[in-house]
Amino acid sequence: MFTNNTHPVVVLHDLDDVRAELLAEIQTAGAAERPGLEAALRVVDRQMIVADEERVRRWASRILSAADVDPVLDPVRAVKVLRDAVPGLGLISANDLVKSVLPR
Repeated sequence: MFTNNTHPVVVLHDLDDVRAELLAEIQTAGAAERPGLEAALRVVDRQMIVADEERVRRWASRILSAADVDPVLDPVRAVKVLRDAVPGLGLISANDLVKSVLPR
């Protein structure tokens, strides 16, 4: 159960299967397809090393951007938007998420 101090945001980034499929496709790809598949593999490899905290920060930024909320100018509304996006998100957790997207 989530409390007001925990993030009820589950981060999923199981890219191992995607990476394995790309590698298999590269093995059978023609010369014209190979560069694109190799580029896609590099994208997957970069995403595999992104920390969960960074993924959550990016998610919060996208939610706020989609709602056209600037967390610097309107942090209270930003907290509300995040809490509306994730039912059960506590006030402290939402505030922490807003702080995580502020410029450093």
